[in-house]
Amino acid sequence: MPRRHLRMTGAADCSLGAALRALRTELDLPGAFPPEVLAEAAEAARAPDLSAHEDATDLPFLTIDPPGSTDLDQAMHLERRRDGRGYRVHYAIADIAAFLRPGGALDAEAHRRVTTLYFPDDRIPLHPPVLSEGAASLLPGETRPAALWRIDLDGDGRAVRADVTRALVRSRAKLDYAGVQQQLDTGAAEEPLALLRDIGRLREEQEVARGGISLNVPEQEIVQQGGSYGLAYRATLPAEGWNAQISLLTGMAAARLMADTGTGILRTLPIAPDGAVARLRRSAHALHVDWPHHVPYAEVVRSLDPTRSNHAAFLQECTTLLRGAGYTAFDDGELPDPAVHAAVADLYTHCTAPLRRLVDRYASELCLAATAGKEPPGWVREALPALPKEMAEGTRRAGTVERACVDLVEAALLEGRVGELFDAYVVDVQERDPAAGTVQLRDPAVVGRIEGGTAPLPLGERLRVRLTRAGPASRTVLFAPA
Repeated sequence: MPRRHLRMTGAADCSLGAALRALRTELDLPGAFPPEVLAEAAEAARAPDLSAHEDATDLPFLTIDPPGSTDLDQAMHLERRRDGRGYRVHYAIADIAAFLRPGGALDAEAHRRVTTLYFPDDRIPLHPPVLSEGAASLLPGETRPAALWRIDLDGDGRAVRADVTRALVRSRAKLDYAGVQQQLDTGAAEEPLALLRDIGRLREEQEVARGGISLNVPEQEIVQQGGSYGLAYRATLPAEGWNAQISLLTGMAAARLMADTGTGILRTLPIAPDGAVARLRRSAHALHVDWPHHVPYAEVVRSLDPTRSNHAAFLQECTTLLRGAGYTAFDDGELPDPAVHAAVADLYTHCTAPLRRLVDRYASELCLAATAGKEPPGWVREALPALPKEMAEGTRRAGTVERACVDLVEAALLEGRVGELFDAYVVDVQERDPAAGTVQLRDPAVVGRIEGGTAPLPLGERLRVRLTRAGPASRTVLFAPA
């Protein structure tokens, strides 16, 4: 199944909240931080190591995150270059390393957790909240240590120079995507915020030119409905894509720095095999998506409208080509094979979310050393060989949590409605058993398995389905053709 995002607003006090808490226990996930970790975090919050940080508090940074977010990893300031030849991106990334002692209790606990785990109503953080939501978070009005990227772009949005140094920064505003989109759409946004659209569009054009692709698959969202809860589909906003392009730009710049020095850790994705692409072509034909043989896959995807049911179904199918992403470390001066991330269509690494992802702290340290012309710290080099496996396990655990949350919410939402009929459309058909697959309901916003029929499922077509199983105890939703 493709990855589905869940966010919940206001439903934590209903029965779903209790079921989600029980789920956390069942999955044997990290619980409370040990006392020694909390003590070390509290002390680090009071006295971080700021000895190597320059003062960049004069730059009016801003953050853009979902409403209610407090673990703020990134802040940006965009401006036109003084020589008139393009733009400069200032991108501040929370410097969690200023608070952690290599080999200490905090460090060891971060390696045990690997990633922040997100539930619709809560999260299990990578670092204690006194850091991730407090002293290390780029909260507005607060001076914070950061890894400050300065990336110069030419007039076409191509990166021409990039470096990163430690700096103290201060965010002036905490914005959310909907508010940013409204300001941009109405013309109320002033520079530097208005430049997000300009730079974002240029970077999207650069993505097209290099053959990269971003999949805008609609998200599932848990929403409050009176005194209960429900599910809805939410298409991503253009501002979210432009914001993501700044993060992608930084990850690509970081990967280039690592490649130049011969030591690093990359986020890699092999090119999809011919068989997978051929299967996708068959899906496009079944879904009535026009894909001429001379047109590249990425160009077809960019032409899709996720609000159209057959296009949304094809976008779900396209996510199959993104499977197999992983992390690859190198420290011998030679790039690994493969080195490129096929969807980015370039060298790429994760470095912009160190409050939520373990590997990003190490990527920042490698790039800081590269910019300074120094060897990476010993503790970074020592950790590199084990990082890919650690990240793979952490990513797998995060995926398990996400799938379990989706299953639970859908099963709870449909409990008591077994036997009812729903309007749906078929978004996936199994190759081995064409009578089984996946359907997406129009209302409620549920995506579930379908089986039990005798005829092949009509991929991309509307279908009347009957709910045959639903219950939060088993976290199962199952449909059959009506």
